[in-house]
Amino acid sequence: MTSASTDLPPTALAVVRAFTERHGAAPTVLARAPGRVNLIGEHTDYNDGFVLPVAIDRDTWVAAGPRDDGQVDALALDEQLADDRFALSAEPPHFPGGGWRDHVRGTLAQLAAELPALAGMNLVIAGDVPMGAGLSSSASLALGLLRAAQRLAGDTTLDGKRLARLAQQAENRFVGCQCGIMDQLASAEGRAGHALLIDCRSLDTEPVPLPAGTALLIAHSRVRRGLVDSAYNERRRQCEAAAAGVGAKALRDATLAQLEAAGLDDKTFRRGRHIVTENERVIAATRALRAGDMRQLGQLMKASHASMRDDFEITVPAVDQLAALLQDVIGDAGGARMTGGGFGGCVIALLPQSLVPAAVRALEDGYRSPEGEPALVYLCEAGPGAEAAAATVAG
Repeated sequence: MTSASTDLPPTALAVVRAFTERHGAAPTVLARAPGRVNLIGEHTDYNDGFVLPVAIDRDTWVAAGPRDDGQVDALALDEQLADDRFALSAEPPHFPGGGWRDHVRGTLAQLAAELPALAGMNLVIAGDVPMGAGLSSSASLALGLLRAAQRLAGDTTLDGKRLARLAQQAENRFVGCQCGIMDQLASAEGRAGHALLIDCRSLDTEPVPLPAGTALLIAHSRVRRGLVDSAYNERRRQCEAAAAGVGAKALRDATLAQLEAAGLDDKTFRRGRHIVTENERVIAATRALRAGDMRQLGQLMKASHASMRDDFEITVPAVDQLAALLQDVIGDAGGARMTGGGFGGCVIALLPQSLVPAAVRALEDGYRSPEGEPALVYLCEAGPGAEAAAATVAG
């Protein structure tokens, strides 16, 4: 990332200008962190399994400057210029009503425990990662904050994996969503032009090149969901019950035969079956991508969606319709499936560039949300992970 004004997108320039207007001086640090879309591997991350996400070219931008009074002043341009002021602490109070302020407070609290020399900061935040869409706007926000604050503190010891862990801790311990590590690690270590195979137990990552001539099309159902308020945490508890039922540390270690022999109730069995088979699909999809076998990849994505719908029960009719519309256009040339935590949000399609116009037309003609709205369509590219630089741009 460069901080030369001619190279910055409008959102980055907006946070720099707003920071300068609010504080009477330009920021000293400018950070960005991407959202992500997951090609395959849903809910496998907190089961110590495998995932295959892509960091996308949609980012949260954070303009930052130091304070010496231990306070944080945060302004969110995308939240109708809402702001928050609080004391930087490893145990800050929750903001009444939570929301974006709790994400900021909780994320910085994790870093304050690691870098006690942090002395406060001014922050201005904005981005173009859709919220509530399954594209991980919260992880994007967290990694942007962490990279900005780390740069302010002059720290070079915390790598992407550690920052991803801190962001996950903020979600688990402060916000209250028992998510896994996928979103945060994809945002931290994404690579342009590549998907990222993640072993969520070891945190080993392996870039997987996307075949030339393919497009990432994301279709937002306009059905918004909040992971804390949804059944996300319930699914995690069900997975833990399935693992305990077969005597495994996590479902990553279980086999389908073990699940079938364990005498689990039907719902717990189906939750476990999704995870075990989804891990297998991630590994097979990685091989298919490396071989450029889009037909095989499409079959795996279609099977993943069916498993999320029938075994894990996290899709909704609007999302099922989106996936079917896209798959009809794509045929054997790629695939489509729900992406994200579920209960609304987006479908991801990997398809040839030549089919994009037909796919967009099919969505325009064939889909309306429960409120009668058309799908929101995003054409994305695989982009780099989170980074921070000195902000040398004048507002």
